[in-house]
Amino acid sequence: MSHYVIGDVQGCYDELINLCSKIKFNPKKDKLIFAGDLVNRGPKSLEVLNFCLENKKSIKAVLGNHDFYLLYLIEHKKNNRSLKTILNANNISKIHKWLKKLPLLLKFKINGHNFWISHAGIPYIWDFKTAKKLSKEVQVALKEDSYNLLKNMWGDTPSKWNTKLVKYKRNRVIINYFTRMRFLDNKGALKLKKKNLKSEKNHIPWFEQTTHNLKEDESIIFGHWAALEGKTNLDNIIGLDTGCVWGNKLTAIRLEDKKLYQVRRK
Repeated sequence: MSHYVIGDVQGCYDELINLCSKIKFNPKKDKLIFAGDLVNRGPKSLEVLNFCLENKKSIKAVLGNHDFYLLYLIEHKKNNRSLKTILNANNISKIHKWLKKLPLLLKFKINGHNFWISHAGIPYIWDFKTAKKLSKEVQVALKEDSYNLLKNMWGDTPSKWNTKLVKYKRNRVIINYFTRMRFLDNKGALKLKKKNLKSEKNHIPWFEQTTHNLKEDESIIFGHWAALEGKTNLDNIIGLDTGCVWGNKLTAIRLEDKKLYQVRRK
């Protein structure tokens, strides 16, 4: 059995199938783990989700910001051009049910090494125990009050985690750290406006802070940040969003030996 984590697919179904062929994915033996953003922007988001449903016994995934957006559209009966095919699909209820159960954080222990997977990463202000607890908190909220959670998750504030936050502000900042984070300031507050890699005062790539929290047997795998092209220059924090939807590559990593596999966008 092998475990493969795949970066942002964003509807690039043909490249996903090519990548599965390249790694010789066997759904009877292997596991695929998606690092969020299964849908949007690419041409075949419905096909990606159907692939996941058809192989769901062999597939795990975390929610990304685009997956949250799809959940919002479904529950609030909104229209969207790039996701129209999904919203009009005959199996929309099955898609909705599957997406709602996905967490914000996954952990796999392979050969004694702990791999933590979330869409945008984990801020240094949370240890893994806290991150796991907060992921579960949002998962429960999605189950119990998803309509209102999704309605109130939009916005950039509060920008910093505080244990005293409650209700929708609390859920919003948790979701933003897990799915939208790129830069933090030196106190751990989200800097969500900046996306490019040009140096700017008090805008620190989150992984440059978090790497100091990790033990030798711990790694984080994330997607979301296509501008990095997967390059963090760190051995223990690995980026997998290599911009397939922008014409670049779709990337997978095999957890057993950290070997990378890539296919280029057609």
